[in-house]
Amino acid sequence: MPVYDFHTHTFLSDGELSPMELIRRAFVMGYRAIGITDHVGLADQERVIPILVEECARAMSQWNIIAIPGVEITHVPPALITEAAQRARALGARLVVVHGQTINEPVEEGTNKAAIDSGKVDILAHPGLVTPEESRLAAQEGVYLEVSARKGHSLTNGHVVKMAQSAGAQLIIDSDAHSPDDLLTENWVHKIARGAGLEGEDLYAVLEANPKKLLEKLGYRLT
Repeated sequence: MPVYDFHTHTFLSDGELSPMELIRRAFVMGYRAIGITDHVGLADQERVIPILVEECARAMSQWNIIAIPGVEITHVPPALITEAAQRARALGARLVVVHGQTINEPVEEGTNKAAIDSGKVDILAHPGLVTPEESRLAAQEGVYLEVSARKGHSLTNGHVVKMAQSAGAQLIIDSDAHSPDDLLTENWVHKIARGAGLEGEDLYAVLEANPKKLLEKLGYRLT
């Protein structure tokens, strides 16, 4: 089974690898798609996004992998999230992720709801103690709630799954990779999913169906 991962970082923010090396390593490891979503606020988007757009396009011209230029809007005040997401889209970001309200970081209250409400966000990353109301809104708006493979952020995976299942929200598993050792394997993705309480049809959805639906939403065609 191929690996899909929509949340990773390069040395354009706080990751270790260049965009091209990250894509190459993912391709060799059996990835079918990788989203490169470096941390941004507002004023730094012009520095980051054009590089990712070009590097992803050039990588895709050489290797059989879908490389998606994106951003992770991080610690932006809730009132500015919609503006930040619109700006990212205008600069060419195909994938917009927002850094959710993890339990181990000082993310401002209201970030989860503002991200979902914006109408411009694809994934709410590591949403922490996401509420039933936020989960229902995510289901209505088609925002994916992330099950995270990253240490610390993964502590609330079980809660996120429970909220999503109750509300009918869609889930996605991502690495939040900052180094080569963080990249996913097929075996590790299964363990993260099962450890979060996913099984049966829900397990299939998060591993296969949901990534394909998200790729279609972003305008990519699997061959």
